[in-house]
Amino acid sequence: MADGADGGPRAGAAGGWLPVQPQERAMWYDERFNFQATFLQCLAKHVPNIYSAEMDPLLEKQEEMVQAAILYPLECYLFGEDPDIFLEKLQQSGTSQLCGKVFKGGETTYSCRDCAVDPTCVLCMDCFQNSIHKNHRYKMHSSTGGGFCDCGDTEAWKAGPLCTKHEPGASGSPKENSECQLNEEIMEHSRRVFPSVIKYIVDMLIWEEEKELPPELTVREKVDSYYCVLFNDEHHSYDHVIYSLQRALGCELGEAQLHTTAIDKEGRRAVKAGHYASCQEAKEEIKRHSENVSQRPLHVEVLHADVMAHQKFALRLGSWLNKLMSYSSDFRQIFCQICLKEEAGSEKPCFISKLMLWDAKLHKGARKVLHELIFSSFFMEMEYKKHFAVEFVKYYKALQKEYISDDHDRVLSVTALSVQMFTVPTLARHLIEEQNVITTITETLLEVLPEYLDKNDKFNFQGYSQDKLNRVYAVIYDLRYVLVSKPTLWTDRLRERFLEGFISFLRILTCMQGMEEIKRQIGQHIEVDPDWEAAIAIQMQLKNILLMFQEWCACDEELLLKAYSECHKAVMRCSTNGRSREKTVFHLCGHTLESRPYRVSADPVSIHLPLSRTLAGLHVRLSKTGTISRLHEFVSPEEFQVELLVEYPLRCLVLVAQVSAEMWRRNGLSLISQVFYYQDVKCREEMYDKDIIMLQIGASLMDPNQFLLLILQRYELADAFKKIKPTKDQDLIKQCNVLIEEMLQILIYVVGERYVPGVSNVTKEDVIMREIIHLLCIEPMAHSAITKSLPENENNETGLEKVIDKVATFKKPGVSGHGVYELKDECLKEFNMFFYHYTKTQHSKAEHTQKKRRKQENRDEALPPPPPPDFCPAFSNVVRILNCDVMMHILRTVLQRAVELETHLWTEAMIQMVLHLLSLGLLEEKQQLQKSPEEEVTFDFYHKATRMGSSALNAVNVLMLLEKLKRVPQLEAQKDTVNWILQMFETVKRMREKSSVTTVVAATSGSEATKGDESTQDKEKAERKRKAEAARLHRQKIMAQMSALQRNFIETHKLLYENTLEAQGKEDAIMEEESMSSAIDYSRIALGPKRGPSVAEKEVLTCILCQEEQEVKLESAAMVLSACVQKSTALTQNRSRILELSGDTLDPLFMHPDLPCGTHTGSCGHVMHAACWQKYFEAMQLNFRQRLHVEQIFDLENGEYLCPLCKSLCNTVIPIVPLQAQKINSEDAEAVAQILSLARWMEIIIVRISGYSVKNAKGEKQNLPAFTSKGMGNSALEFHSILSFGVQSSVKYSSSIKEMLILFATTIYRVGLKVAPNEADYRIPMMTWSTCAFTIQCIENLLETEGKPLFGSLQNRQHSGLKALVQFAAAQRTTSPQVLIQKHLIRLLGVLLPNFKVEDTPSLLEVDMFHILVAVVLSFPSLYWEDAVDLQPSSISSAYNHLYLFHLTTLAHITQIVVSSATESPTAQSSDNSEEARSAQSFCREVCQYTSGCFSQDIPGWLVWDCVKKGIMPYLRCAALFFHYLLGVSPPEELLQVSEEGQFKALCSYLSLPTNLFLLFQEYWDTVNPLLQRWCADPLVLSCLKGKSIAVRYPRKRNSLIELPEDYSCLLNQASQFRCPRSSDDEQKHPVLCLFCGAMLCSQNTCCQELVNGEELGACTSHALQCGAGVCMFLKIRECKVVLIEGKTRGCLYPAPYLDEYGETDPGLKRGNPLHLCQERYRKLHLLWQQHCIIEEIARSQETNQIFFGFNWQLL
Repeated sequence: MADGADGGPRAGAAGGWLPVQPQERAMWYDERFNFQATFLQCLAKHVPNIYSAEMDPLLEKQEEMVQAAILYPLECYLFGEDPDIFLEKLQQSGTSQLCGKVFKGGETTYSCRDCAVDPTCVLCMDCFQNSIHKNHRYKMHSSTGGGFCDCGDTEAWKAGPLCTKHEPGASGSPKENSECQLNEEIMEHSRRVFPSVIKYIVDMLIWEEEKELPPELTVREKVDSYYCVLFNDEHHSYDHVIYSLQRALGCELGEAQLHTTAIDKEGRRAVKAGHYASCQEAKEEIKRHSENVSQRPLHVEVLHADVMAHQKFALRLGSWLNKLMSYSSDFRQIFCQICLKEEAGSEKPCFISKLMLWDAKLHKGARKVLHELIFSSFFMEMEYKKHFAVEFVKYYKALQKEYISDDHDRVLSVTALSVQMFTVPTLARHLIEEQNVITTITETLLEVLPEYLDKNDKFNFQGYSQDKLNRVYAVIYDLRYVLVSKPTLWTDRLRERFLEGFISFLRILTCMQGMEEIKRQIGQHIEVDPDWEAAIAIQMQLKNILLMFQEWCACDEELLLKAYSECHKAVMRCSTNGRSREKTVFHLCGHTLESRPYRVSADPVSIHLPLSRTLAGLHVRLSKTGTISRLHEFVSPEEFQVELLVEYPLRCLVLVAQVSAEMWRRNGLSLISQVFYYQDVKCREEMYDKDIIMLQIGASLMDPNQFLLLILQRYELADAFKKIKPTKDQDLIKQCNVLIEEMLQILIYVVGERYVPGVSNVTKEDVIMREIIHLLCIEPMAHSAITKSLPENENNETGLEKVIDKVATFKKPGVSGHGVYELKDECLKEFNMFFYHYTKTQHSKAEHTQKKRRKQENRDEALPPPPPPDFCPAFSNVVRILNCDVMMHILRTVLQRAVELETHLWTEAMIQMVLHLLSLGLLEEKQQLQKSPEEEVTFDFYHKATRMGSSALNAVNVLMLLEKLKRVPQLEAQKDTVNWILQMFETVKRMREKSSVTTVVAATSGSEATKGDESTQDKEKAERKRKAEAARLHRQKIMAQMSALQRNFIETHKLLYENTLEAQGKEDAIMEEESMSSAIDYSRIALGPKRGPSVAEKEVLTCILCQEEQEVKLESAAMVLSACVQKSTALTQNRSRILELSGDTLDPLFMHPDLPCGTHTGSCGHVMHAACWQKYFEAMQLNFRQRLHVEQIFDLENGEYLCPLCKSLCNTVIPIVPLQAQKINSEDAEAVAQILSLARWMEIIIVRISGYSVKNAKGEKQNLPAFTSKGMGNSALEFHSILSFGVQSSVKYSSSIKEMLILFATTIYRVGLKVAPNEADYRIPMMTWSTCAFTIQCIENLLETEGKPLFGSLQNRQHSGLKALVQFAAAQRTTSPQVLIQKHLIRLLGVLLPNFKVEDTPSLLEVDMFHILVAVVLSFPSLYWEDAVDLQPSSISSAYNHLYLFHLTTLAHITQIVVSSATESPTAQSSDNSEEARSAQSFCREVCQYTSGCFSQDIPGWLVWDCVKKGIMPYLRCAALFFHYLLGVSPPEELLQVSEEGQFKALCSYLSLPTNLFLLFQEYWDTVNPLLQRWCADPLVLSCLKGKSIAVRYPRKRNSLIELPEDYSCLLNQASQFRCPRSSDDEQKHPVLCLFCGAMLCSQNTCCQELVNGEELGACTSHALQCGAGVCMFLKIRECKVVLIEGKTRGCLYPAPYLDEYGETDPGLKRGNPLHLCQERYRKLHLLWQQHCIIEEIARSQETNQIFFGFNWQLL
């Protein structure tokens, strides 16, 4: 690397000349006046050398050279002293008040709902934790990246703008403005250095020449060294790029992956270096391979090596500047000044604008640096932020057009910065006034969508591009940001500019008014559904903007009137087109309507009318502010033309009605979807609701009769209400009926829906309360469900929290489900059955719920409307439509049809609506009469309703019709409502008659009226009671008949009935109960000569497949239980132990006391015939082969299936082997007791074993046990003497049971060792004993954790599963060669017997004693095997064998406990001198002696006894369970309840142990002494006692899931600090937490994938293999979801145990409410793990949510 220009000394190492040289260079910079030329000369010399190896860069080396050659000298010149010292000083002298942290994708951000000015104001994790907002109502969200922490910005927060870290004086600085002031010299240097640096950065970033550099950077002769550079885009997938590179460059997969990852991260990457020609060739190849029909080729360029180097260094300089600006405000200001400076007299944009305009052409890495520069400079200085915003708006159109044609994500575009400027209220105001930003944005919108305008200048989005529209939404969002905070102070200029913007916005609405018109299909179904989504999506995007424009207009009276006038003109311009047709005349009831002929069912109609709806919104606001009185000044009454305004919204409502009447079904689904959204909560505020308001405006300004005639005509019901006889066509009649219903409903809404501020005097809170009341009238609902059903405002708030407590009470959730709100009783009176936001299903559900409730309260079922609030003056005329002639005609006609029983012409719903309208009319009149004297009330509904319909003789009035209606049988359900209306008629009549008399009389008449009401009510009540009584008697009678039939049925089908009880294996429990009750007469001892009798009754089970029952017998066909065998680490004491993934070489005979990984067998308890199960399994296999394309939940190859009944995942079946009842003759037992002591028993065994060994040795050389001479001494004991204490012939099993025994044993072997099945393998018996022991340990552990008694509290499935498993384990021995079983037994006894040691016997501290106990007990009968006869020990022999084997293992276990756990010095003093303590003391002395003093003698006896008693408890409990299920001896009563002391005594008595366990040693001392000596002399025991190695302590710790913090934000905090161990970049990862061990992993990321047995596995999957033997539980922290995984191919999501204050989980943090840990739910997860139900949960979840695209679980 060449050095200074004067040819000074060269240095090979970068740092060789550091001390002197940079100082010299700094001086040299100063001497030459032209800094820029010198700077560029220096760069030209060094940069190409530093960045010469682009294909394989040594990043650290490059950085070192950059620092030494360029940056260090530059800083020295800039600061005039050592840079490190200077920057340290700057750092100390104070920091900026703004935080300015830029968010990366996935980082957690916090917003305060109480204090934020709008939802875009967010805090980073640190600022939030140190702010007052932590205790407010906050929301948490994951950032999409590119945002900015607003801490310190006073305009973003109503309160608490600063956290404690950024408060003035927080970091030791005296006051805020003391942020370091730079001295003049440094400022001077900065003004000299910065322009050159910035110009270089800008020139290099926008440099377009591929081969040449600017002349001032070209110093050396040009070399032919080029790079082929591949750029990132968002169209090609990872795999596609990897494939293209492999094909084009012929590189390895690994290299192609590296390139692709780098391209995705940095935005570009050199993929080939060489001469120009070869790079050009590579470029063409890559393009050719990456292009296909649907995709353009990848973007590839060939760049000269020097160009590449300088561009790379320009970015390095950018990040250098970025760092520099974080130190001082002066640096930031100088930088901003230079960036904004325009060249005098030049048209060219300034530096920063150049970069912004070039942004879309830059690659990803360059954009990131540029955006960070803008954040750290302009956005940290308020004054310059303003200047930047002005530049941004100046080029807004160009930038947005570039973004829309760009293909990078929004986060990477400079346009994404708009939110940082437009949401600042003062800045937004300034941009509206000075830059006319609203107009700019709206014009941009129109300019970017020209291809979607049709010939009439209306939008039509057929064949739209989703990607383009998504980009257009960004422009709409900008408009929303500008309008997000309303101005409090209006200036003339602001008014003028806002109005300009509004008029410009109306141009967009004009293009939408009437867009995408549709015409009803007649005859043939539409061929292709038109695209409707885009138009609705834009409508959704505009919803809040429309509302915000209306709110802004309403802030100022003058503005509101002008805006209304402009909007009115725009509506009129759009409404003129239909005026050409002649008017038609329509007469009804003596009234006439002239209107243009138009039929929704035949002419084009559109659902999109944003202009009309905006006008309706402005009209309501005029009414609310009272400004409506001045409307005539701006819009003259002649111009107003209310009929035209009403026309289009009315057509839209008619369209909805006709869709309901199925008249448009040939138009396909697109129309149904549009109608759905039209009324849906996401759109209805600016669609459906506004159309209803527009009709109300029409009703208030038009003549009521004319208005109703117009409605009748548009609904095409003119004929239906004239006396013309309708057709006989049933379809047409049905259509007509639905249309009448829909029309009556709209009339109810027009008159009754007044809960809109401005239509009546209600507040927003009243409106929300009413919405909530009606939602809760359907059913109690969760908070999130209510929120989803309420419209959101521009700040994404629904206003729910303010009012919910007034109307509802919260009910907390249980262990599953969520909390719900229930409506308060006092709010029920607000229920309106025809609430206009109900869907049809909600309407019927709410009606049903409310009627049911009233019935339960023994009240009538009438649901009259609640009294509505009064209309505002502007709308007061709406009520006139209730009492006009046409309305009366409509009501009378419908009622008359019902009374005359013309059933096809009316429906019950129609009658309900008519009754509702009558109720509304009467309520209105009653309310008016209560407020004003009678003569002033012109609303004469009562009078009109009681007037005759015509002068004909048979004419009737409404009142008479109602009386007749009560007698119509089909309308029984409406009777109560009719009665209520008749009473109202009475009330209003009295009010009319009496109101002219004096007030005194009025009062009394009122009371009389109520008395009259009461008397009729009393009669009704009595009548109702009588009916209820009759109904009750009728019900009783029917019930009696039914139970008689039932009894009869049970008698005839008795057998079937009994089966159902037994089918689930319940008889086990029943049998246990019976045995308990008769348990007084025999001993409850399981071992030894006093053993109690086995309780074995006959077992009759029913197969769940064929429903046939069968008794379980040895000789009959096998019955099986569905079961699942799985590896488990649920009891492990050492998670760091590496598990063997494949068990090819594993010897599973001994289990380590750590219990690192066991094999668990669980069952769902459902019974089948073995034959039935085999048929079922084969059928499933066949089915699977035929449906290959369907992804299966279970792996049939590995024997998996779903239980036919409960759908649990199973992978095998356990054969049900009956328990062999055995009784002991007590006299024989006592006789044997005299002879068979432990010593004698041991001798007999040793002789027997040595005899076998000699026999076998003749055949083959064997691993013989080494016998001591003492063992062989007594030759009188013969080989056969073991048989003399009682034998019997072996049990014979049927062939089908044998087959199942082999099948199940092989599964255990295959799953437990992860090997291929092999029926003859010698390890099969070992695995059988091991799974039996491990499953019992798991169950004991579970019962202990749950605090349940040892017996009697198991679930049925656990009970029957364990019973079958233990009996199977005992029977499995018979299917293996006995010689093999003996070999295993000899190795097992090697641990226990004193003078008997096989070569590979493990140390005492390396075996789990319970596993040994199970194995020796189950394998011991093999010693009775003779060549000629098949024998097994008799009951007495077994009793002694079990007793002595158990005593031996217990002695060994006590020794284990004493050696490993009783070694701590006592903390508490206790002078307990009990017998146990003394025995313990003497035992310790022996141990001390045998361990040569390694075991301390000083440990007090009571402490040792305490350790032993606690430590041995789990072992005794497991042994009790094992012997109970093996022998069937009932346990003592004390074990059926939970008690510490009682339990220990009961266990000792059940297992024939003395309660002072040390007495065992004393009893067998002579025999055990040598054994103890051997155990204690073991090297591992000695090393443990010396503290050199660590042994498991007893009792083992009970595993539980890791402790989680109570507040979820603590977890998010941990995740934010998580750095992937394998990746150097600071990109945000997906941190997941293992709930078993607490490890934090980097999930779904290539950096942490591992190769396991040649397969790529994700971090979670490979961790699960070690931590949970393939089954594991993770918490995805950023998404707040629990993931359960099993193996490599299966997993499911599960709700996290964190709930918000409403008792709901928040997957994906979508709602963002504060979350807290729910202990009950976490406990449920713990039980899911400990009960080994994770696999089952995954299978169930996958079955219910069968996803069509498979998630690749193995890469998780």
